[in-house]
Amino acid sequence: MKKIISTLLVLTLAAGTMFAAPKGSKKTADTGAEKHYKFGFTCMDQSNPFFVLIEKTIRQEVEARGDQLISVDPANNVTRQIQQVEDVIAQRINGIFLNPAEAEGIIPALDELKAAKIPIVNFDTEVADMSYVATYTGSDNYNAGKVCGLDLVKKCPKGGNIIVLDSPTMNSVVDRTNGFLDAVKGHNFTIVSQQDAKGNLQVSMGIAEDLLQAHPDVVAIFGGNDPTALGALAAANAAGIKNTKIYGVDGSPDIKKELASSKSLIEGTGAQSPVNIAKKSVELMYKIMKGEKVEARYPVQTFLITKDNVSKYGTTGWQ
Repeated sequence: MKKIISTLLVLTLAAGTMFAAPKGSKKTADTGAEKHYKFGFTCMDQSNPFFVLIEKTIRQEVEARGDQLISVDPANNVTRQIQQVEDVIAQRINGIFLNPAEAEGIIPALDELKAAKIPIVNFDTEVADMSYVATYTGSDNYNAGKVCGLDLVKKCPKGGNIIVLDSPTMNSVVDRTNGFLDAVKGHNFTIVSQQDAKGNLQVSMGIAEDLLQAHPDVVAIFGGNDPTALGALAAANAAGIKNTKIYGVDGSPDIKKELASSKSLIEGTGAQSPVNIAKKSVELMYKIMKGEKVEARYPVQTFLITKDNVSKYGTTGWQ
């Protein structure tokens, strides 16, 4: 009898081990089987190092949970982005991480996602109609531009002429530009030109070359992101400009290397953290998958990096 009881106990324990769910698994309510998710990812331009790191971090976080990320790159073309979103919808995704190439232009894709009942975690740049998205997370873009403007006011108390290189179709850059302009308002600065640089190094370089020929005396150039600022830097160097302060927004390794150089015209960058944006996006997506309540917006801190404090953040990676 003891032998029979022992045998039954062993079999019971073995069965319990056999059907036990893995630690941290996502189980369906009805069967107890582990549930896996498939997510889409789209951002305005994956040639931008900022978005490269966001995609990489989201992919690592999702795949570490045993789930799948389908990533597409519209290369700043909203028509292509809409088509790509349609393609990932057809692959039966459970949710999508979305950063629009154009805040208004992306609406047709949002309509299709809504019809398919696919939740959207909107990151970095807000879509034009936030009622479509489950939640948003991104940098405090207004503050990122404002800290650059405040730094310029402090360093150029007499004011002067300024060139602004923005991107009107990108809400994030619009917010940064507004923050910068509000900071310098009333301090004797004159905007001699405000141009759409498409958030792109090559485009901004070409525009800045022409503008610097017409306005070689500008005291500052503000770029809506670091690639734009680096394009302006290349143009200023080619023109032999020596006394212009150039600001960007991102806090990228490339811009921080310039800040670490005593000879560079780069004066500062409104820094953000793509790693923190990515991790927050993933955290929010899994809350949504679990049916948990999320707020409409989750801002991520921005701050100024200059020549004076760049050593604190390093030049080989993002903060």
